[in-house]
Amino acid sequence: MTALLETIGLQKAFGAVIAAGDISIAVERGQKLGLIGNNGAGKTTFINIVTGHLKPDAGHVMLDGKDITGRAPRQVRRDGVSRSFQIPQLFTSLTLDQNLLLALAILRDQGMSSWQPARSDLGIAELDDLLGRFRLREYREQTIAVLPGGVRKLVDVAMAVTCRPKLLLLDEPTSGVAAEEKFPLMDVIMRAVEGTDTTVLFVEHDMDIVGRYADRVLAFYAGRIIADGAPGAVLSNEEVQRYVTGGAA
Repeated sequence: MTALLETIGLQKAFGAVIAAGDISIAVERGQKLGLIGNNGAGKTTFINIVTGHLKPDAGHVMLDGKDITGRAPRQVRRDGVSRSFQIPQLFTSLTLDQNLLLALAILRDQGMSSWQPARSDLGIAELDDLLGRFRLREYREQTIAVLPGGVRKLVDVAMAVTCRPKLLLLDEPTSGVAAEEKFPLMDVIMRAVEGTDTTVLFVEHDMDIVGRYADRVLAFYAGRIIADGAPGAVLSNEEVQRYVTGGAA
């Protein structure tokens, strides 16, 4: 069976800094894949290449057997890849409802138009589904600017799944979130994508989060993958303990 995502010999350098050095992986459908590594290890570079925000110096990105290397982010999204950001990319002066309705309207065949209202019967039905899945109903009329950080994270992920992606990439979904909110937030995200055939890759620095929610872990160091496997095996790996977790599995 063809892997959902396959990268072949990805390379990316910024001057003398190797951000991706011959990255070759295959990700099967339905996996929950955690990406770990210190800042500058190459995790976000990898996500940026897959989503079209960066072009690799060499190598290929395959999605469902189709070469999407170097395609623009909008084209990659249409191919079935979506992402959230470490810092949520939202319209802070608009309400939560309005942000999601805009995301839904952009995805319609006709796109956005000054003559076409974002609020439609179809949009309202889809909005209600998202609000329920991401536990956001109580915040729907509030502007993004006044919402807690964890709620903003959920809105950003909800916007990313409006296109029903095959592959969802989350860049540090729990960063900036209070410690007591991290597990509830990840619970909501993972439950929201259950039964949708969405494969999830997430970058994370909290090893407790990785151990609980990933069924496979990639450990990055200096632009290369130093371990790939089940969470327990990767977190107990000697190189991972030396370069990533500081000896704490």
